[in-house]
Amino acid sequence: MSKLRVESFTISLDGFGAGPDQDLSNPLGVGGTSLHGWAMSTRTFQKNVFGGEGGATEGIDEEFAARGFQNFGAWILCGNMFGPVRGPWPDESWRGWWGENPVYHVPVFVLTHHARAPLVMEGGTTFHFVTEGPVVALERAREAARGKDVRVGGGVNVIQQYLHHRLIDEMHIAISPVLLGSGERLFEGVNLPALGYACTRCESSPLATHVVLAR
Repeated sequence: MSKLRVESFTISLDGFGAGPDQDLSNPLGVGGTSLHGWAMSTRTFQKNVFGGEGGATEGIDEEFAARGFQNFGAWILCGNMFGPVRGPWPDESWRGWWGENPVYHVPVFVLTHHARAPLVMEGGTTFHFVTEGPVVALERAREAARGKDVRVGGGVNVIQQYLHHRLIDEMHIAISPVLLGSGERLFEGVNLPALGYACTRCESSPLATHVVLAR
């Protein structure tokens, strides 16, 4: 069976996976962009996210950035990762943070409380809006992935839900040397040893400490 994986999810030294007060000007919350210096330094991130050249072609940061795009057939996101709309969709004008050709290039399943028709984008990305909860979203994502792995892209609350369901097989967490002070703590209320997780790898670069947790 395909694995459910978290890849390249970055937290601050004080444990926050996003800053406070997300809005159009701060899609990662206030200060959240500062978490991702390690990723933005890599060739993989520059190519896959910005569609350009540049960035490091080797090193531990590039290695972990590259594995975040390997063997995935579907993604799962929370509504916040799709956009800043809260409550019912006022219309269908919001089409995501990424423009008409999002970075995913596979089916993406968005957990939401408000139904919406699938949104077909360029490059192979289709957003499917799931109102039946995380387990159903995973079932649909696995079917769409056709044997490949499914990536949980976030945010914090969605990862926590899958952790409590004991459904995540492996997590790559990058710890960035910044302090946010407030926001959403990834492991708030989560007892990882009790859920069966252990650290299987830990390596550092000047920009991040990379930890792999697995069950």
